[in-house]
Amino acid sequence: MPLSIDDILAARRRIASEIYFSPCPESIPLSELCGAKIYCKLEYLQRTGSFKERGARNALLVRGQHKRLSGVIAASAGNHALGLAYHGKLLGIPVTVVMPRFAPLIKVTNCRRLGAQVELFGESLADARGRAEQLAAERSLEYFPGFDDPDIVCGQGTVGLELLEQVPELDAVVISVGGGGLIAGVALAVKALKPTVQIIGVQPVNAACFPAALAAGQPLDIQLQPTLADGLAVTCAGKLPLEICRTLVDRWVKVDEQQLSLAVLRLVEMEKSVVEGAGAATLAALTSGQLPELSGQRVALVLSGGNIDPIVLSRVIEKGLVADNRLWQFAASISDRPGGLARLASVLAEAGASVKDIAHDRTFSGPSINAVNVLCTVEAADGQHIAAIRACLVKAGVHLLDVAAARQTQPA
Repeated sequence: MPLSIDDILAARRRIASEIYFSPCPESIPLSELCGAKIYCKLEYLQRTGSFKERGARNALLVRGQHKRLSGVIAASAGNHALGLAYHGKLLGIPVTVVMPRFAPLIKVTNCRRLGAQVELFGESLADARGRAEQLAAERSLEYFPGFDDPDIVCGQGTVGLELLEQVPELDAVVISVGGGGLIAGVALAVKALKPTVQIIGVQPVNAACFPAALAAGQPLDIQLQPTLADGLAVTCAGKLPLEICRTLVDRWVKVDEQQLSLAVLRLVEMEKSVVEGAGAATLAALTSGQLPELSGQRVALVLSGGNIDPIVLSRVIEKGLVADNRLWQFAASISDRPGGLARLASVLAEAGASVKDIAHDRTFSGPSINAVNVLCTVEAADGQHIAAIRACLVKAGVHLLDVAAARQTQPA
């Protein structure tokens, strides 16, 4: 039987006691940045850091009504596993999860902390799913899909009900998409209650299974590339979500890794929000310039998860600063006599650049014993500031080198 708004309303009643009604405040800085009235649905504030709890709890409760669940198993890159582990623990149901080896360490650790039995297997979510299905048969466990399941879709759809209550005049909602459970549920809820709202799906360029499936007319396995949005790294769109999205999703957008990094940085700086790549994909879609039709509109961004490894976050921030023209690295040949480095530092100071790192290379700097190569990383305000710094260096007679060539002279 096709899913309807009544199924999502029933799911909401079922899970309400243990699911956080996440805020959806207007963001003034993001509104100014994007040229639209931006509202952020803060799903990363759920107990386990993502919206996945909604579908997990709904599915556990529905299955529990019909049969005694002695144990459940799932395949997940992290957030579905966390949601099942937490709510399985609350309901007294043992949970086993199979996670691909690339799963972020923080998600693996937190799953175990919540009492789940975790097995790392395979190089993709498809590998992990095959192993989970094998273990389900061997151990008589109930397999819980992460997205291709009506109870999961209905649980995730409760996000859409909340959005319409929090932003009654909503014009569009932008949703990051992996297997499609969230966007399918939200589309069902929103289109049933306010059909004029645009539903826009976002996927990484490196994991764009939905555009491929829509073009083929059916779920299609794709070749994944590494992506910051690991929570969206799904090789094949869910069959049920695809059926729903085919008619209810208005637009699809793909974002690249640089856009994802920059979106994570923007959320940290402007919203004081630590959001993983999958959650930041919604902002990346707007800042990439692909949605000019949303100018002046009331737009909700679902910030779906916040489970990003702190080490990865530090790298992402640096990548974002580079993409934002706020970190610049250059190589130069300067005098190795006393005062050579001080002169370089003086020029940089006069240009308003802050030196973050500097490395010397005397041995491989060429035949002159009076010259030294330096590789310097500086902090700048923007691209125009970098151009001004470069001009100051050239005017001062600093001999700039090609960075790649300079690195090749470094000892291995």
